[in-house]
Amino acid sequence: MVTCEPVGGRATIPGVRHSLALALPLLIACSPPAWEVVQEDLPGALLSVWGTSSTDIWAVGGDVGSGPQVMRYDGTEWRSVDTGHTGSLWWVFGFAGGPVYMGGEGGAILRYQDGVFTPMTTPGTETVFGIWGASPDDLWAVGGASDAAGGFAWRLEGDAWVEEPTLPAEVPTMAAIWKVSGRATDDVWLVGSNGVSLHWDGSSLTPGATGVGSSLFTVSANAQRFAAVGGLTNGILVEDDGDGWHNVTPDNTLPSLSGIVLGEGDEGFAVGNFGTILERDGGGWHELATELAVAQNLHAVWLDPDGGVWAVGGRTFSLPLNEGVMVHRPAP
Repeated sequence: MVTCEPVGGRATIPGVRHSLALALPLLIACSPPAWEVVQEDLPGALLSVWGTSSTDIWAVGGDVGSGPQVMRYDGTEWRSVDTGHTGSLWWVFGFAGGPVYMGGEGGAILRYQDGVFTPMTTPGTETVFGIWGASPDDLWAVGGASDAAGGFAWRLEGDAWVEEPTLPAEVPTMAAIWKVSGRATDDVWLVGSNGVSLHWDGSSLTPGATGVGSSLFTVSANAQRFAAVGGLTNGILVEDDGDGWHNVTPDNTLPSLSGIVLGEGDEGFAVGNFGTILERDGGGWHELATELAVAQNLHAVWLDPDGGVWAVGGRTFSLPLNEGVMVHRPAP
């Protein structure tokens, strides 16, 4: 809920009867809802958050010894979910009514449908870091063997994941592909380490130029633009409004940024190390002073359809992947 307080009110002018006093317009000063810590000190770091609505949200993350940290929200409370899988999960993405896909270590992709998790056969054993699709019949999975090698891109054909044949031959030797996002079946961007970016036009992947040589960890899209974040030491934020990528980093001293989501129009949020949160509005990107007592890295962020913002993280850059945390800003 937006907090609003009246500013100003009725004013009187000397010599004018009170009954004829001029009523000045009542100004209303509003502030957005406060951020809150929803989960903290979880056994596994949370690496991705996504949902179909404000009452159906998934978060996935590090292996806690008995399987990955997986949680689901029903609008009232968060519950842990047993997937029957072992190994960390790095990304979750799906569709209203299902299926929901989760990707992670060892080339694992789990498909969740009607209450059942099904391990899928994949063409490799490298870590799946990102999943996105325009529809349940048009899905991508990307990842790598390390932070700088083994990059791959898979497509879903029926129930089988297959390698995308137009992936440039040099990518597996020089980069991991961290994430993938798009706004149509023929307009998709893949981003990765060492400044690698690839555009899908519906028929092939073509290298793009982002103007940065560092890792881009996550990419997001809306009708107006694509945006991606990264940086190993200092945060990097780039956008493509249709005329190529350009650097829009608001402050060169920002820590590394790991997650980004775009809403409608000018809206967007980005997150990074040490609890950093940025917001995008009509004036561009700016860092928020949230007053959250969060020292962990925020790894991913998602905007629910009602306008609530969810960000997750923990200890994400070294093993074990633990100290899971989740923060939330309610919808206005």
